[in-house]
Amino acid sequence: MSKSKLEYIWLDGYFPTQNMRSKTKVVNDFSGKLEDCPMWSFDGSSTRQAEGGSSDCLLKPVAIYPDPARKNGWLVMTEVLNADGTPHVSNGRATIDDDDNDFWFGFEQEYFIMDTATQLPLGFPIGGYPAPQGMYYCSVGGKNTHGRDLVEEHADLCIEAGLNFEGINQEVASGQWEFQLFAKGAKKAGDEIWIARYLLDRLTEQYGYYIEYHPKPLGKDMDWNGSGMHANFSNTTLRTCGDQATYEKICEAFRPVVKEHIAVYGEFNDQRLTGLHETAAITDFSFGISDRGASIRIPIATVESGWKGWLEDRRPASNGDPYKIAGRIIETVKSADI
Repeated sequence: MSKSKLEYIWLDGYFPTQNMRSKTKVVNDFSGKLEDCPMWSFDGSSTRQAEGGSSDCLLKPVAIYPDPARKNGWLVMTEVLNADGTPHVSNGRATIDDDDNDFWFGFEQEYFIMDTATQLPLGFPIGGYPAPQGMYYCSVGGKNTHGRDLVEEHADLCIEAGLNFEGINQEVASGQWEFQLFAKGAKKAGDEIWIARYLLDRLTEQYGYYIEYHPKPLGKDMDWNGSGMHANFSNTTLRTCGDQATYEKICEAFRPVVKEHIAVYGEFNDQRLTGLHETAAITDFSFGISDRGASIRIPIATVESGWKGWLEDRRPASNGDPYKIAGRIIETVKSADI
């Protein structure tokens, strides 16, 4: 009889920024298949998801990946359900209208690596600042590059776990990095971002670091780029239409629902979306070809392919929930008059 460790991962009830929680279930002779992951429960009163007098919440397994850092381990992404089996109010995944996986998403997750001793990003001296941004982006060498060991190990873990991990690069600020993931299906895309975040956060425990997903951790007045999670998205129409007018109609569908998007695009995003540092102002809406200062960028590759490709919403913050972001984008795209 073999024993396997199933790490059940879920999102708590903190609002507006949810946190990952997890606990291990040891099972006998596990097949490695999602359908053989049992339902489980947890104390919702400890995660702002239930009252103490009726505290049980359910964990419904929705995705499974091998855990590359544990012997006989598996990572199980779950949705939180109420005791009666209905989706909990904190369950953004259950609201995604993409049952046929027609929507494809590529998320670009930016973050800062923080030193637990100094509470500062890597490369920041105590009581001061490093050289201004400019030489850190995609840099190499110990003068400007900080945290590569962690980043490389995280990439290996994600690939070994079977995530569709597409790349890494250092970003424009010292200690700031990015990874990219792509998936066909909005729910799968969200699953993979959360699993990748889990692997990254857990890995920092070995380094004396922690990850800061705040979109502007150095303060809103600092002259440094913030952290985003750009959402590249397409559906069959965007991938095949070959028509500029259709693209423009889909982009225009986003204009009247700016507030609805910003509401789920991450906390403190007003500090990042200022109209500076390659962002559009949070109150504005714009789109343009190859324009990184627009709310939505139409990639030049899409245009050169005869208006067949994808769009990039540059507004989501690094701490946003990919489930909620994808769900809102899908709703808006489907509302377009095309």
